[in-house]
Amino acid sequence: MRTFDFAPLYRSTVGFDRLFDLLDTATTARSDWPPYNIEKTGEHEYRITMAIAGFRPEEVELTQQGNTLLVAGKKAPDAEDHQMLHQGIAFRNFTQTFNVADYVKVAGATLRDGLLSVDLVREVPEQLKPRRIDIASTATPTAESHVKQIDQAKAA
Repeated sequence: MRTFDFAPLYRSTVGFDRLFDLLDTATTARSDWPPYNIEKTGEHEYRITMAIAGFRPEEVELTQQGNTLLVAGKKAPDAEDHQMLHQGIAFRNFTQTFNVADYVKVAGATLRDGLLSVDLVREVPEQLKPRRIDIASTATPTAESHVKQIDQAKAA
């Protein structure tokens, strides 16, 4: 893949930033390939479905690092020598990146009938979920006594 340096053109032109940005992104991988859907399947469940016909599971890599989900497909070279008269099916390599929210994890992935389905679930840790705090009345022990009990339990 070739990259072009547009820096010299930025110095001698005014107002063409958007054009150079479009040219720069046109030379990089397409963000709309392969086509995909994102759907909400439950309150905290999501599914990304990608059309990757012709790819085998061992040719697709699914990686989650932090809040980034990377799906990459690298087609193995065909061992047989074919003479193509027309090639309408694109078997090109791809890399697709998705930004996921905090606490969203990949629950599983399947490849069936040319569709890669990646199931995602949002799992908020218990300590971050909202919880109800009881308010003590004058008839119950004060908050200070609760703090003393906690301190004594830690010391033990």
